[in-house]
Amino acid sequence: MKILIYSTKDFEIPFLEKANQDQHQIKYVPERLTSKTAALALGFDAVSIFSADDGSSVVLERLKDFGVKYIALRSAGYDNVNIKTAKKLGIKVANAAGYSPQTIAEHAIALLLALNRKLIPSNHQVSHYNFSLSNLVGVDINKKTVGIIGTGRIGKVITRIMHGFNCKIIGNDIHENKELEKKYDMVYTDLDDLCTQSDIIFLSTPLNTQTHHLINNDRIRLMKKEAILINIARGAIVHTQDILQALVSKRIAGYGADVYEHESGIFFYDHSMNKPEDEVLQQLIDLPNVLLTPHQAFATKEALTILAKTTFYNIDCWQQNEISKNELTLELVR
Repeated sequence: MKILIYSTKDFEIPFLEKANQDQHQIKYVPERLTSKTAALALGFDAVSIFSADDGSSVVLERLKDFGVKYIALRSAGYDNVNIKTAKKLGIKVANAAGYSPQTIAEHAIALLLALNRKLIPSNHQVSHYNFSLSNLVGVDINKKTVGIIGTGRIGKVITRIMHGFNCKIIGNDIHENKELEKKYDMVYTDLDDLCTQSDIIFLSTPLNTQTHHLINNDRIRLMKKEAILINIARGAIVHTQDILQALVSKRIAGYGADVYEHESGIFFYDHSMNKPEDEVLQQLIDLPNVLLTPHQAFATKEALTILAKTTFYNIDCWQQNEISKNELTLELVR
């Protein structure tokens, strides 16, 4: 099968090459999939895309015109692809579901610990031989109340880790996990109550119409002033302007995120020589109570290995006229 891999990062090519095992004809391009770059897929049977690529209806229609039959996502999330349109066009789509929840959860905890214990400013101070502790006071995580919004694969691992910190765990999800209740004493509650009770809140829920701007002014007003919010999900789960306002006014204590609402076309690329004209992003970067990382939570050797294997598992299934267990276009006909 001829495959075009969009948004290729140099660090993932060795993992993709190994997973392919010379079975398919691959072309790597650094460009994102957009309406303008869709033409690059002319003559290819399948494309592989990442979370920053555009899988909207217009783009899917162009891919269909260019002969593309399959789309293999190199991500678990698929909010960037219009699955209904893909189904209508007869394009099969599969994701890399649950490729490494441990990896993502570990990064969430790293954000929390680094933000709370002020490791970034501490390191900056020490590099300038400033050993004062005046601005480096954090709080114990021990016995804090942790709210987890989204208790799926990633939320489950976060629960296990935070239980190890001796925290009280409360959760919110449309599907309550009885195992988490029994094993880690998780108590499920409504979203407003979770925001009111929690000292630390983790966002690990998919982005959809119900979760878009789930965290906004109304919910922020319910939070403790000492609350720390960690977003390991998608940028648009939070209303960024509302978060900024709350951080500046010290309505909440801190925000750690591996995602940004307007990250498309910015994250994953080196803009050091041509800074984006994005005032909101600049404000987030400048705030001392914000820790922002560039969507790197998935970037471990273990996760990249699984991600590549899953991508080619999906492609191999299609080549053999089999149904991939990760196929998303089947959901609409089940």
